[in-house]
Amino acid sequence: MASVEVSLKEMMAGVEGALGAAVVDYTSGMALGTLGGSKDLDLTVAAAGNTDVIRAKVRTMEQLGLKGRIEDILITLDRQYHVIRPISGRSGNGLFLYLVLDKARSNLAMARHQLKRVEEAIEI
Repeated sequence: MASVEVSLKEMMAGVEGALGAAVVDYTSGMALGTLGGSKDLDLTVAAAGNTDVIRAKVRTMEQLGLKGRIEDILITLDRQYHVIRPISGRSGNGLFLYLVLDKARSNLAMARHQLKRVEEAIEI
């Protein structure tokens, strides 16, 4: 089992082109931890904003009567990928992993694979 700090390091080191990572509580919008970022990428602001994305998707799934869980949500920008992965299981209920990637230097499939591995190992 990995702590939040170890999980953030694995997210950043395990993916080429990673710009920032966060573990976020989507019930409150608070980041439990962040790593990376820049003056142009405030991970605390991004964590709070992406909480609304998760809540909207969960609400929409409920309204549509869709069963199952969200594996991940991908937001594609001109130069970046933003990947949101809700953590399943008892220890992660209400939390999500958030990873920002440089689009030109990253492999999206590998990033999704790495996030799945981090999700399985994280212990909150």
